[in-house]
Formats: sequence, structure tokens, C-alpha cells
Amino acid sequence: MSVTGFKFEEFELYPHRCELRRSGRPVKLENIPLNLLTLLVEKKGGLVSRQVIIDHLWGKDVFVDTEHGINTAIRKIRQVLKDNPDDPRFVQTVTGKGYRFIAEVNDVRPELKPSPPYIPEAPPPSQPIWGQPPSPALSEVEGAIQSTAARQRASSKVRLAGALVILLLVTTVLLFALRNRIFASNRAAQIHSIAVIPLANLSGDKSQDYFADGMTDELITALAKNHNLRVVSRSSAMQYKSVNRPVRDIARELGVDGILEGSIERTPNKVHLTVQLIYAPTDSHVWAESYDRDRNQAYSLPEELSQTVAREVRIATSAAAPQRYINPEAHDAYLQGLEFWYGNNADEGLPYFEKAIQLQPDYAAAWSGLSATYAWLSVSGQDPSSDVTEQWESTARKAIELDDSLAQAHNSMAAWYLFYARDWQRAEAESLRSLALDPLFAEGYHMHSYILTVTNRLEEALEEQKRGTSIDPFARPWALGYTYYHARQFENAVKEFRLRIAARQFDLVCHHLLAESNHFLGRDNEAFEQLKETLALFGQEDSIPILQQAFDRGGFAAVAAWQVDNQPDVWGNIDNRKRKRADRTLPKKYFSPFWYALNTGLAGRKEQTLHLLDEAYLVHDPRIIFLQNEPTLDFLHHEPRYQALVKKLGLPPAW
Repeated sequence: MSVTGFKFEEFELYPHRCELRRSGRPVKLENIPLNLLTLLVEKKGGLVSRQVIIDHLWGKDVFVDTEHGINTAIRKIRQVLKDNPDDPRFVQTVTGKGYRFIAEVNDVRPELKPSPPYIPEAPPPSQPIWGQPPSPALSEVEGAIQSTAARQRASSKVRLAGALVILLLVTTVLLFALRNRIFASNRAAQIHSIAVIPLANLSGDKSQDYFADGMTDELITALAKNHNLRVVSRSSAMQYKSVNRPVRDIARELGVDGILEGSIERTPNKVHLTVQLIYAPTDSHVWAESYDRDRNQAYSLPEELSQTVAREVRIATSAAAPQRYINPEAHDAYLQGLEFWYGNNADEGLPYFEKAIQLQPDYAAAWSGLSATYAWLSVSGQDPSSDVTEQWESTARKAIELDDSLAQAHNSMAAWYLFYARDWQRAEAESLRSLALDPLFAEGYHMHSYILTVTNRLEEALEEQKRGTSIDPFARPWALGYTYYHARQFENAVKEFRLRIAARQFDLVCHHLLAESNHFLGRDNEAFEQLKETLALFGQEDSIPILQQAFDRGGFAAVAAWQVDNQPDVWGNIDNRKRKRADRTLPKKYFSPFWYALNTGLAGRKEQTLHLLDEAYLVHDPRIIFLQNEPTLDFLHHEPRYQALVKKLGLPPAW
């Protein structure tokens, strides 16, 4: 007999009904905590690791948002069960491992009810006799008359019944159609926020995924132009690519009313797109449409569809601006460039953006993509600033000249003024222009937060980064923690980095900054343990015994000193190996002197750090604008050479 539920102390859990009861009364518990509780209870005392929990709740390839992390789910379970984490009677934390359900669990099985006794069915009663049978002659005549009358009455009844059935059917159809129109319209009017689930690629060719993803991105961008409709960011929506999850669950996790989902298929000459809009709270179909276009017209589909969706949800929208014709080959190259950009291989997207511009010189979005890539190469320290800065500026200006409405192009221009021209006022003007064009542009808030940080407006910087992170928590999961770190709010930084790592284990920046935040809180033992975990996680176990000896000898500063001398770019090497496995043996062609100065500063090497900072200034290293914001350089604040460098950079003094 199958198990229908589980009983532990005063609680009963019925997974198939998604129901938790306490003393017979239903207890409210959200879906993710309920699923986690079920997983723990089913193990009946067995250890459940955090990785198993992530795989079970969200899948191996899907990363959850912060509010749906493991810690939050465990906290909600304990609140409902009234469980004390310090003295648990239900959920026990196994530090560094996972969780165990420690209460006694009994299976709940359906009760067997006795079958009712068999009672044979009684024969049908015979017709009653109303006197003696009539004489044969009279019986035949009367029988004929009665038979004819009966047939006439039956025929009339059949015709009447048929007419009533037809009338009922017509009325039902009309009412159903009217009801559908009324209720679909009402449901659509309740949609104020929407997520676009990545379009499914129906071509049968995995190499065409970039086209489906690129069209999804352009559709999100087109929808986001309407500021009356909140649209979930691309990187948040992309977590649900090829994931078979109920619409209600996805909508609840993303905090939206509507879900737009569909598929796309491209042949050599045609593009076929099918989409449907769903009102998530009731999982109700609102609207659906199919589009067939020549490849020459495919570029216009996202804008056309966004206008239709806006009308369906009754959102006021201005008339769409006329679109310039885009060469289909140029559009295809641009979408391939986007695929590399969002895949953290931005440098590999350069030739595709360049190809798009060669095919169509007035393609503003391709110029903007090119500018953003040059900016990334410079600011990330991948290339010397002198190699890319001129192209960075010229491509951003060209994009704005062709289309002043591109938020990304203005953001690239803001970055150039910030990191290279060091003109804080113009940087902020371009940044605010970018956000005015797209108030849901998370990257724009990130850039504005940088500008506020550099100009010592740290509280404002935190607020801006919080806005950006709330819009798109997946694009830069380390960004809010890094802003806390710059503001010397190390406790908040630690909490933020831990939360992000729980949701996204392999974010190298979060691991690295978590260790340093603990160091600046005076928790060197915790900082070193975090460093060892990070090295093991990213395949650098060989250096751990040596670093352990250095730590035992001179603490965290000695560890930093050993890394400066032996692994000056350990994190860059890990990142390159993770990104391009085929190139793991190639030497890094450039290493930013500012990044190197941060390492020597952590080791407490004053003269070497000052020398590297002077070098960073001479080569126009873009990251040197954060000179006053990096805690590893705080020990230099009273040095005259350091103060002279701050003055030369035009930074408002922070000491």
C-alpha cells in the first residue's frame, strides 16, 4: 500500500497535495520551502547536502534568486515548525555539509474500508393490469389509433427537444465566447509585469540557439521601452531556458503577473514565430499569435510583437518609431556577437559586431555592442588601455550619432568619461541619460553606482546598486557586495557574498571578496579557510599546503605575499582556464598594474604598491579611479606620494 504522507509529532505532510497540517489544521508554507521540507522528511534522518537541495529544487542548470536561496527556505521551514536552530527538534544544520531532519517520521497510508455486502439486483417490476384485456377487434382499432397518436406526440417532442438542444448549444457557444473575451480581457488588464521565457529553438539545429536567444533579447529590449510595464531582465529570464517548470512557479519566483512564451524556427528563407501570453496567477491563456516573415523582415518582429503585447495588456504606448531596414546577414552577425557578450566571452564577439557594421555601416546597435566590448576589454584589464580606448570612445559616439535612444550606447559613453577622461560631471550626465531612456537598465544603475562611489557619495552608490541588483540579480551577482566592500561595510558585504555564493557557487569574484571582507573584519582564520575553499573549488589545490605554511608563519598578509611572488594573477589564470580550456597553457598577454598593486597592498608592501600605482597612472589604467575606495590601499592614505596621485587624478580627497 503506497505512502500518502508523513507524520512527525503534531504535524502531517502530504506532498501530493502540497499540504502541511498541524494538529489537523492546514499550515501555510510557500512552494519552495514546502518542497525542501518534503525532501528532508523523505530522507528520514539522512544528511541532505546543499548541492542536492539546489539540484532538487532548481535543477543543475538554473540559478535561483536570493530570496529563494536555501537559507531563506530553511528559515521559513523553522518559522512554521517553531523550530529553534540552536536546539532543534526537527531540522538540524550540519555545518559545511547540509541539513538533516531529526524528528521521528511515520508513514501515513490510506485506510482500508470494508466492501459493502453483495445484494442481488431485483428484476424489473411487471406492468400493472387494469382489468380484463379488450376484445381482439376493438383492441386492433384502438391500438392503431393510439399508436398513430403516440408517434405524432413523440415526433413533436423530438422536434421540440431538438430545437431546445440547438438553442442551448448556440446560447452556450455565444456565452462561452463572450465569457472568454470578457475574462481574457480582464486578465490581460491585470498584467503589469511580464517575463519573456527564452524562445524555444525549433530548427532542430543547436547551432541556431544564438538566433533564438538573440530574438528573445531583442523582444525583452523592445518591451522594456514601455515604462508602464515592468519587464524582467534577460539574464534573470534566461535561467529558465529549456526548463520544464509550471508557469505559476516561474512567475512567483520572478515576481510577475504575465508570462510570454513561444518558439521560433528559421529556414533559409523564412522565420516562423509562435507566442502566447499567460496570466500567471490563474495559469490562464490570454492571447496567442503566429508570425511568418521573410528573413529580410525578421529584425522587425520584436518591435511589432512588443506593440501587440502592450495593446493586449492595455498599457498606453506611443506609436512605434519607424525602423531602419537591417540587412539579414548583418542582423545575424549582431546576434552572434550578443551570444558571446552574454556568455562572458566578450572578446570573441568583436569580429561579429565588426562584420555586422561592414555589412551595414549605419547599424547603431552593432556600433553600441562594439563599444561595450572595447570598454569591457579595457576596464577588466584584458587589454592595455592604450590598445582599445580610442575605439571605445569613437564607437560609442558613432552609435549615439546613429540612434540617440540607445541606453547601452550612452552607458558606454558614461564609462569612457568615468574611466578614461576622468570627467565625473559628463560621466554622470551620460549615465543619467542612459537611465532616463531605460529605467529598467540594470547595467546603467551599476555604472551610476560606480560614478557615485568614485566621487565619495557612498550611501547614494549603495542605493543605486540595490536598484540595479533588484532588477537583474544575475548579471553581476557580486556588485552589491562589492559596493558594501568599497563603503567599508564589511559585515553587510560578508552577508551579501554568502547569499550569492549559496545561489551561484562558481562566482569567483564573490569567493575572493568574501575572503578579503573577513580579513578586514579581523577574522583571518575565516578568511584563510574561505581562500582554501575557493582554491579547491577552482582546481588550485596544489598550492594549499604551501599557503598553509605561510599562514602559520605570518598570517593572511604572509599568504598574500607568497601569492604576489609566486601567483601574481592566480584569479586571472583560473578565470581564463574556466573560459577557454584550449588556451590554458598560454601566458596572459597583459596584467593590469592596478590589480597587481591591490595584491601587494594586501601583503603590506608599501614601496612596491606605490611604484605600481605610479605605473598604473602612467599607462592610464582605468581602475585607478578606485584608488581611494579599495580597502587594501587604506594603509597608504597618509603617504604624500599617494595623496599627490589622488590630486593628479582629480579625485575628491577621502582621507
